[in-house]
Amino acid sequence: MHAPINRRNLILCLTSILCLSACISQSKFIDTLDYKKDWETIQANLPAYPQPADLLEFDAGPTAQLRYFIDQQSISIDEQRVIRYTIVAQSAQGADNVAYEGIRCETRERKRYAFGNNETHTWVRAKNSQWQLLEMVTQSLAQRELAKFYFCPRGLVVGSPKEAIHALKAGIHPTANR
Repeated sequence: MHAPINRRNLILCLTSILCLSACISQSKFIDTLDYKKDWETIQANLPAYPQPADLLEFDAGPTAQLRYFIDQQSISIDEQRVIRYTIVAQSAQGADNVAYEGIRCETRERKRYAFGNNETHTWVRAKNSQWQLLEMVTQSLAQRELAKFYFCPRGLVVGSPKEAIHALKAGIHPTANR
């Protein structure tokens, strides 16, 4: 004899089915830039080292203690909608930290691929190159602002590097609200 199905049990069952089907339908994300590739292969896909004339400053928020710039020549968007760019953080004394990174707008994650060596103007592989939630990384204040107001307005990735550059030059993407 079967027990009658009540509304609560039916809702729980349907919710479980929906969650399970969502998990099955999502294929595992593979980062095509560096997945199972050696450093030499990755280096070939990195942009040229940033030049001062190509840097666009952006507002990293009211608590930012550094100036932040994006190398407009380095911005790219791949077929998986990952936006990659070179970011430069500059101290008040003029010291620069350079990194090549990616943002996945869909999941609000950031990944650092390489650091810049300012003496040789070459890239050095990032030791911990994993996707991390922007909200969970305390050092990602600038990246959170970059995602929210320039590259991922309303959670959507910009359609082209040109659109990203336009947003940086304008100080905000036209669909974003401060």
